[in-house]
Amino acid sequence: MIVVMRHGATEEEIQRVVAHIESKPDFRAHISRGVERTVIGVLGQIYPELKDELETFPGVAEVLRVSKPYKLSSREFHPDDTQVRVGDVVIGNDEVVVMAGPCSVESEKQLLETAQAVKAAGARILRGGAFKPRTSPYSFQGLGVQGLRLLAKAREETGLPIITEVMTAEDVDLVATYADILQIGARNVQNFKLLHAVGKVAKPVLLKRGFATTYEEWLLAAEYILAGGNKQVILCERGIRTFETYTRNTLDLAAVPVIKRLSHLPIIVDPSHGTGKWHLVTPMALAGVAAGAHGLLIEVHPNPDQALSDGAQSLTPENFRKLMDGVRAVAGALGKRVAPPSQPVAV
Repeated sequence: MIVVMRHGATEEEIQRVVAHIESKPDFRAHISRGVERTVIGVLGQIYPELKDELETFPGVAEVLRVSKPYKLSSREFHPDDTQVRVGDVVIGNDEVVVMAGPCSVESEKQLLETAQAVKAAGARILRGGAFKPRTSPYSFQGLGVQGLRLLAKAREETGLPIITEVMTAEDVDLVATYADILQIGARNVQNFKLLHAVGKVAKPVLLKRGFATTYEEWLLAAEYILAGGNKQVILCERGIRTFETYTRNTLDLAAVPVIKRLSHLPIIVDPSHGTGKWHLVTPMALAGVAAGAHGLLIEVHPNPDQALSDGAQSLTPENFRKLMDGVRAVAGALGKRVAPPSQPVAV
């Protein structure tokens, strides 16, 4: 249920409604302040008489039942697009924000070389895995805390905010100490203990779609984070599992306009995991921008053939520069912005 306040409703009127909602056992109120109106979401087991009660309060325009099982992530609750700010980077406006870097942090040299290269090409955020969930227990699992320290050093040297994955609820505080954005990977999209934990931190969270997660299940996962009080959630389409075996996953680009219709949360696309093949990353990245994505998550490695993880889907710095040129062209045609290269490309 949502309570739509009248245009010009006073703060006192808003707080009266909130107080009434929260006076009920196990009820919570979540306020969403839009450009024109304030909307109050009612969380709890709704009873029929509540609608009539709330409509009598001064300043209330109407009370609506939310048809979706996800309330806080629904556009019904929050009609205006959410914008997530990370330093001077805003995700969810008319700029296509590119996050790029290696799948795994392997060494200081590898990370700093990649960080400088992606920044020079126009990336706004540095990605890199310190803790890596791997299908095989014998695969490289990441450098752990050492990797987090290297990411922090790369941020210090380049000025790029960093995004890295957190795998367990117990590691949330540790990773949040270093990271600017916490990433929830596809394998953990329904790890509810982890979702509860990141809902309590004051850091943006990037929530990847699971291998077989429906749109509704994905938005309900986001609901856990929002219900915990963290309103800085970014969704990431990274491909789903289908019958096709040529690509690593099937990148569901329809997710971009669907999510933008259903939810106010920003959505980005990960064509690296979505395809698993480096030569498909650029065309699918451009398609993602054309579909309306607010950003991209791209894997880049100075020597993909020697990468300890996901080398087959990683772009070289040169290929990443070419991708960024294409992204600027597509974004420009749609009236969107992309950061320019920070350094001229050598000829």
